Amino acid sequence: QVQLVESGGGLVQAGGSLGLSCVASGVISSVLLLGWFRQAPGKEREFVAGISGSGGRTLYGDSMKGRFTISRDNAKNTVYLQIDSLKPEDTAVYYCAAGRSNLPIGPYDYWGRGTQVTVSS
Repeated sequence: QVQLVESGGGLVQAGGSLGLSCVASGVISSVLLLGWFRQAPGKEREFVAGISGSGGRTLYGDSMKGRFTISRDNAKNTVYLQIDSLKPEDTAVYYCAAGRSNLPIGPYDYWGRGTQVTVSS
């Protein structure tokens, strides 16, 4: 059973940066596709970014390109999401997800509990 635990959320001012982390356990992380999704109040969950098991392939949601950077450290079983130039509309619960596909698009079968990111204007 794969377990994912996110950390790094919080309250930040617009224009700032934030780094999220997610530690995967229960399986060798290098075989897992890892990704990030987010869900804002009253909105559907949306894809932020995904990264293949080797880290060689990344994919970003259409509105995420440029300010979001996904990376992973398989030695630490950890995936990261760096968010720069934060905007109030980035306010959401950010979820870590994992799957067994070779492609960053998924599917994603395992989910963390989420970490809240709030951006003040």
